[in-house]
Amino acid sequence: MKFHPHDVILEEFYLSQTEEQQALLAHLVHCPRCILRLGHLTDRSPEGACSVCDDLATMDLAPWFGAVPDRMEQAIVRERAAAPALFVELMGLSPERRRLLMRNSARFQSWGLCELLLERCRETAIQNPTGAEEMALFALEVSNRLDTTSYRPVLIRDLQARAWAWLGNARRVKSDLREAEEAFLKAEALLRQGSRDPLERALFLDLKASLRRAQRRFDEALGLLRRAVAIYYRSGHFHRAGRSLVNMDLIHCYAGHPERGIPLLSKAIELIDVDLEPRLKLCAQHNLIQDLAEAGRFCEAQKLYRETCPLYREFSEGWAKSRRKWVKGKISLGLGRTAQAERLFLAARDGFIDDGIPYDTALVSLELAILYARKGRTADLKRLAQEMLPIFSSLQIHREALAALSFLRKALEAERASLELVSRVASFLRRAEHDPGLRFEP
Repeated sequence: MKFHPHDVILEEFYLSQTEEQQALLAHLVHCPRCILRLGHLTDRSPEGACSVCDDLATMDLAPWFGAVPDRMEQAIVRERAAAPALFVELMGLSPERRRLLMRNSARFQSWGLCELLLERCRETAIQNPTGAEEMALFALEVSNRLDTTSYRPVLIRDLQARAWAWLGNARRVKSDLREAEEAFLKAEALLRQGSRDPLERALFLDLKASLRRAQRRFDEALGLLRRAVAIYYRSGHFHRAGRSLVNMDLIHCYAGHPERGIPLLSKAIELIDVDLEPRLKLCAQHNLIQDLAEAGRFCEAQKLYRETCPLYREFSEGWAKSRRKWVKGKISLGLGRTAQAERLFLAARDGFIDDGIPYDTALVSLELAILYARKGRTADLKRLAQEMLPIFSSLQIHREALAALSFLRKALEAERASLELVSRVASFLRRAEHDPGLRFEP
């Protein structure tokens, strides 16, 4: 194209796009990094450029784009575009061969590849913490070999700190809290040597809060997350602020105060960008439904559940379906629909057994036990207790939880199990899930 397109042509082109495509165009005209990436993808020859725009190379673009990316930033943009192919190549090799290439091949000593490995670590941490740990270790291998003449040393320190933080998070998910603590100490030391980028600091605070939550240092965890949310708000990263608010709700749930998370999740849902992280949006809405049900606000929970159904249907994993049935059963029981609640609890329990999720199996079974106790269905209670303990023993629930379940079974067999006792055991197991050292007192 030799000339600028006419305004009418531009208008017709813009209006012919979908809302999603219009949003993408709006982003492109304000993002120099994406313009560069698009230029590499289109690979147009100089003859294809607009001749009237030749003077752009000498224009001050700051009023439109802010600071123009320097040579290092342009190199990172190119590396990010090349990273997926390098990642696929690496994953097709044995772990030994991967390490050999990352140590000796300049192609794999790439900023973009390191970032992608950390993104994969983030995505897989919950479902596959061992795989996430491996990704973080690979990212560390790459970050330690980045050329300080090509990348600013302070930014390399930031990237290394991020890798150690994600490694610590993966180890936290694996319940290796001592190794996780050491990883976060290394991450914090590197951050002090880095660029002092507030967003890097906020990410570190968010991940460290999850470790403090696992250590049951709840007040400290909440303080870390408040600082992270404040940074994200000041920098305009509202989606990330929403993610931190979801983490704050989890801490209140672990501490036994789910009702305190309701306003946090309501705000988080407003902030989370469903296009960026649909799973996070579902997590926030599901947790809010559950908190409302736990607080006895069943009509509100039912309304939000119905609104969330289209999002639930986007995720086909068995555990997601089982959690959906479980929370719907809670609502049904709260609204007096006992038969429906029983069907849903049974379906959720069977799903958790099939997926090998012991604690959720235990908790949803106790929801059934509470239902039977309310209705005076002693025979069903005894049968449920006889089914529960062998299943939980085979699924390796920790000793104190097994002691609580064993005590409940004996009480049921002796016909001395009241609704209060069943509720007490259920409450203990909810708390013991996040505190395996908690002692059961009959």
